[in-house]
Amino acid sequence: MARPVPDLSLEAEALANGPGPVVGIDEVGRGPLCGPVTAAAVILDPAHLPQGISDSKTLSSATRERLAEEIHASARVGIGHASVEEIDALNILQASFLAMRRAVAALGVTPGFALIDGNRLPPGLPCPGLAVVKGDGRSLSIAAASIVAKVARDRIMVDLAQQHPGYGWERNAGYPTKDHLQALLDLGVTPHHRRSFRPVHNILYQDVSITR
Repeated sequence: MARPVPDLSLEAEALANGPGPVVGIDEVGRGPLCGPVTAAAVILDPAHLPQGISDSKTLSSATRERLAEEIHASARVGIGHASVEEIDALNILQASFLAMRRAVAALGVTPGFALIDGNRLPPGLPCPGLAVVKGDGRSLSIAAASIVAKVARDRIMVDLAQQHPGYGWERNAGYPTKDHLQALLDLGVTPHHRRSFRPVHNILYQDVSITR
């Protein structure tokens, strides 16, 4: 079965029913054990669309990097983050919504309509919106946001990997891979780990139990 190819159908439908511009919003980083959750908001220029935009998960790292550069050059882009501290205080869902609102605020313009990847609309957006399940495979705007968010967060994790070697963040982006989980046991918890996430919490709790 062929993978769906995103297009501008949802954007056109939104523009037919209300004012523009239409912004696509996506986030990356809900699953990792460390680092921020990052969202991007992208308003594409239909006259200048980078070729090859698709769901970021289907693209190679090199292709994502190239497309992110082209999207930044041809579209209006906003990026927002929610920190580890905010994730632990709010929970990952609410922190993701916070990152999305920050990404929209960073656009510098108020969109007329938002297309959001997922099944829930973040509260507090400055415009109406539509949650689109698997939206990064349906909407070019959401797919573009998925690419921008992925590249931005991966760069953060590569930088953090230089400060905290041994966890493999430059390879696993903070996800709970086998080498990351083993490093947690061997090297311990860093300030960039999400303490509300079970593998990290369990290690901290075990340490407290042992010292007591």
